Amino acid sequence: MLGWIVDFYFLEAPYGGVGGGNSNMTKDDIQLLYKYDRWANGRVLQAASALSPEEFTRDLGGSFGSVRDTLVHVIGGEWIWLQYWKEPFHSSTFLTELRARRDVLFSADAFPDLATVRSKWAEVEKDQIEFVNRVTSELLEKMLPFRDGHVSLAHLMQHLANHSTYHRGQVALMMRQLGSEPVATDFHVFLAEGRATAS
Repeated sequence: MLGWIVDFYFLEAPYGGVGGGNSNMTKDDIQLLYKYDRWANGRVLQAASALSPEEFTRDLGGSFGSVRDTLVHVIGGEWIWLQYWKEPFHSSTFLTELRARRDVLFSADAFPDLATVRSKWAEVEKDQIEFVNRVTSELLEKMLPFRDGHVSLAHLMQHLANHSTYHRGQVALMMRQLGSEPVATDFHVFLAEGRATAS
């Protein structure tokens, strides 16, 4: 629960001048970033398939306890931010209802195994791809309202990709604790694979 509070605090924290517009991120930059995010998430899900059901849900301590709970947190984060970006009006009622929906849809107990995580992930990823493919450089500079300020869509999209990377690192550590081998999800590996595929 604390992790949800910390992550979504970003939505509510006073900003002052932090996180304003002029991100200098183009639609091509964002689309590449989210292509990488999907690639890295897919590799982590594939690596998790080597775990037994007991290992997948074993409480190892840390922010979210298990590999399963951490993956559910990542996809819950990707879902809630996507809903936020798509909403034209950001009232306090909307935010309260959005958090409540997230807590129901992404309760770890609703995902007993990797197959259920993969299924929800595919659903969220499909919606995310549609959004990212429609984004324009102008839309990326749109300022979204917050309690005491505004933040550009581009900066929020960068935040989410960074959030997912952070938690994939936690999954890698958990995989080692379970005696399993994590996979490399570095951006340069993604770029190298892309070049190899293109040639």
